[in-house]
Amino acid sequence: MDEALLRTLTPTVIGVLGRRGAGFAAAEDAVQEALVEALRVWPDDPPRDPQGWLVTVAWRKFLDAVRADTSRRRREIVVDEEPARGPGAEVDDTLQLYFLCAHPSLTPASAVALTLRAVGGLTTRQIAQAYLVPEATMAQRISRAKRTVSGVRFDQPGDVATVLRVLYLIFNEGYSGDVDLSAEAIRLARLLAARTHHAEVAGLLALMLLHHARRPARTRPDGSLVPLAEQDRGRWDTRLIAEGVEVLQAALARDRLGEFQAQAAIAALHADARSAEETDWVQIVEWYDELVRLTESPVARLNRAVAVGEADGPPAGLAALAELDPSLPRHAAVAAYLHERNGNLGTAARLYAEAARAAPNLPEREHLTRQAARLNAELRS
Repeated sequence: MDEALLRTLTPTVIGVLGRRGAGFAAAEDAVQEALVEALRVWPDDPPRDPQGWLVTVAWRKFLDAVRADTSRRRREIVVDEEPARGPGAEVDDTLQLYFLCAHPSLTPASAVALTLRAVGGLTTRQIAQAYLVPEATMAQRISRAKRTVSGVRFDQPGDVATVLRVLYLIFNEGYSGDVDLSAEAIRLARLLAARTHHAEVAGLLALMLLHHARRPARTRPDGSLVPLAEQDRGRWDTRLIAEGVEVLQAALARDRLGEFQAQAAIAALHADARSAEETDWVQIVEWYDELVRLTESPVARLNRAVAVGEADGPPAGLAALAELDPSLPRHAAVAAYLHERNGNLGTAARLYAEAARAAPNLPEREHLTRQAARLNAELRS
């Protein structure tokens, strides 16, 4: 049973049902039922035409649901053979499904769930496990999302930037349950990149590949975090790095710079350095300047302060940090790092402890707590 094939075919089949007249919510429900049927039948009786099989079964499921709903709908749907399509129709279906699932009227959480379900082909149970919520809660979230976009036509223009942000949210969730969301986000980004020549789609794909390449070295066996400077670069995936750099170079050659391309360029410079000491921090600062120009993001400015501290020395980094709002997330952690680099160990220890109390997750909290304890031990010795 090729579950990856089923998930790849999901958006196409939803698109076919949509063109035949099914609303998005009904089409998505019918396709999910067809996928369940495929998981039951295919191992013993694999079809010669998997997509055709799914379309046939999903359409039958849809018609069954329509006929069962006679109290609300008393008309009969009759559809002849599907009309001939041009070579780009299937591409348009999948692309429009991305736009629909990342509709601006949806909350980010709902857009993520709907994208994983309709485009990714994941079950509600898998999505619920990935986000550590009860299956019933995720089912309600997906149902609300489908109701929200039920009146949106498949052929309406969508916003690529919104789709990319949804994919990046998925990627940053990483791994939990039995679904590797980082890998799933990369798969969906590849699918999107094959259907559009948008430079930022390539930029996001490159960024994901370059970050994912470092994943094996990010944590120790006990689950504790390993800072970038301390990672074993021999464990980085050189194949993914090479692919990410190639995708990025092709995107930059289009001369339509966007924020994901700028972030990918920074990641590529880290990946290119054979050791932390050989990192080209001057170029990284220049790319952060571009990123700040493109986004005016406070987080980009915070990361830029670290890069300035590496390129021009800790006092310069602290000066850049002084221009930012101290209430920014991870501001105290950055300040602690720069103060430690500047020799202000007492201040750094206090700031590490402060940052630990505000850390958004347990691994980060434990890492910052260890940093504070390490400096306090040095001060006492």
